[in-house]
Amino acid sequence: MTKAVIEAYFDAFNAGDVEAMLALLDTDIEHHVNEGGIRRGKLAFAEFCAHMNHAYKETLTDIVAFSNDDGTRAAAEFVVNGQYLKTDPGLPEAKGQTYVLPAGSFFSLKNGKIARVTTYYNLNDWIRQVSA
Repeated sequence: MTKAVIEAYFDAFNAGDVEAMLALLDTDIEHHVNEGGIRRGKLAFAEFCAHMNHAYKETLTDIVAFSNDDGTRAAAEFVVNGQYLKTDPGLPEAKGQTYVLPAGSFFSLKNGKIARVTTYYNLNDWIRQVSA
């Protein structure tokens, strides 16, 4: 079941269906952003998604999901295939650049819902790709 929740989360991401993603989250979701802070709650998660969908167009491929035996922890490795649409403050100027970036996410689940998601990728690699 845990692996199915994680796969549904990524399916919703790839479909651009934020509402479906939110439905998979615990009310008190903790979203640990790569090299950033922790956003708490579904509202903060939805705001983050809105910002990302405005500045980036991303599809995840080569997704491999794993989970522990009791269904409380999971991880996934994937490739981000993206386009940088709108300049994000503090980052290089957006000019429609494309990028391909390996990444991974770690999850905690509570009562079948995602209670924590932490995503990691190499920011310096991304900056190099969009600055070329």
